[in-house]
Amino acid sequence: MKKALFNIMLSAALLCGAGAVQAQQQGIAMPAASPMSTVTQKVGLADVTVTYSRPSVKGRSIFGGDVVPYGKVWRTGANNSTTIKFSDDVTIQGKKVPAGEYALLTIPAQNEWTIILYKDTKLGGNVAAYKQENDQLRFTVKPQTNPRAVESFTINFANLKSNSADLEILWDKTIASFPIETDVDSKVMAQIQERVVNSKEVSPALYAAAANYYYDNNKDMKQALEWIQKANANDPKFWNLHAQAKIQAKLKDYKGAVKTAEQSIALAKKENNDDYVRMNEKAIAEWKKAK
Repeated sequence: MKKALFNIMLSAALLCGAGAVQAQQQGIAMPAASPMSTVTQKVGLADVTVTYSRPSVKGRSIFGGDVVPYGKVWRTGANNSTTIKFSDDVTIQGKKVPAGEYALLTIPAQNEWTIILYKDTKLGGNVAAYKQENDQLRFTVKPQTNPRAVESFTINFANLKSNSADLEILWDKTIASFPIETDVDSKVMAQIQERVVNSKEVSPALYAAAANYYYDNNKDMKQALEWIQKANANDPKFWNLHAQAKIQAKLKDYKGAVKTAEQSIALAKKENNDDYVRMNEKAIAEWKKAK
């Protein structure tokens, strides 16, 4: 009996020892000091994706201090290269950048940062191997002081517009940013030409989309009115009638705009859409003053 109990205890000890050895071999799962992050933003019709590691301040002096010395190439993060990928051609600082993936390198200084889109995305922390001839684009920006200190290194997008956005680099009390622009108008106009102008079968939704694009971008308002009227011809929607009223007002047909907006209100009330009721009522008040 004692011998059997001893054998059981010995087997258990051996199993525990084997488990400990296996755990040591496989390593211990711990939070990363500089965790990876990926942020993707639709800019115009293009996807812009940034992949980077996020070190923290941890009480250290960052820019111009021990972590990121001034005047030297920085990987703009930690661990592997920070990369930025464009699904379509973009424009930065007036220069065309082909679609593709680049390393995002920077050279911080107190009053000016150099931003570099680098063709070699595998450089990582080996910045001593950096070669300027591999730059796809190099330009400078003025850093700003951030009144709110950022503990973890952050890259995000701000000031989103229909064809552009600002990429922001934030860490500690410093912000460096630059705009990314995309070609939207030529692409949208090509679609309108193909699917509206040259098509024999055009849905009300397509007519409305084309009309709204013309209105939003100050194009041919008479053409926009023709399209939105076709959208509203057989099955008017309160949102499309509101769009038609705005186009009429832009053409200075305020009387017609008021009449169309009143029709939009009637349909919006049936659908219990108070937002469009309020928008139309506010517009009507303005247009009556403009007559």
